[in-house]
Amino acid sequence: MRLPHVLLAAAAAVATAGCATTDGMMMSDQTVTEIVVASPNHTTLEQAVVAANLAATLNGDGPFTVFAPTDTAFAALPASLRTAAMNDTDLLSSVLTYHAVSGRVTAADLMAQIAAGGGTANLTTVNGATLRATMQGNFVRLTGANGSSAFVETADIGASNGVIHSINGVLLPPM
Repeated sequence: MRLPHVLLAAAAAVATAGCATTDGMMMSDQTVTEIVVASPNHTTLEQAVVAANLAATLNGDGPFTVFAPTDTAFAALPASLRTAAMNDTDLLSSVLTYHAVSGRVTAADLMAQIAAGGGTANLTTVNGATLRATMQGNFVRLTGANGSSAFVETADIGASNGVIHSINGVLLPPM
C-alpha cells in the first residue's frame, strides 16, 4: 500500500468519527469542505477552493459529488497553468466546478452508470461541461477536455452534504 493511500485513509477515519453507514459507505457529519481541510493530501485543493470563493458553497446543503485532486495531481500541472489558475478567480472556479457534479454519486452508482452506458457514463459537471467516466481494468477513469484524465484512487468518502472521490489528476474543462 502506498503512503498517500494510508494518509488519506487516516484522514478519512478522523473525518468520519461519529459516522453512520449508508449502503456500505461511511457517512460523516462533516461537510465536503471540512473533510478536504482535514485531509493531508488535499492542501492545494483547500487553497484553491478558498481562493475561488467556493468554500461556502461546498459547506452548503448539496448534495455534491466532488472528484478531489490530490496535492500530487496539482503538482503535476505545468507551473504556468497552476500560477495562472491561482491568480484568476474565474479560471480557478471553472476548473474546480469541473470536478463536481450535483447529487451523491457513489462508486457503485458510477460503475452502474458506466455499465448502463455501454462502457461510458457522461457526467454533467457543476460548470455545465461534461466529464466522461469509463472503466480501465478495475479502476474508474475520468476524462476531461483537452486530454486531461484521472483515476479514482480512493472512493466513497462520505460527507454530510455529499461524497468525495480522491483522484490522481486535475481535469481541465473546455477552454
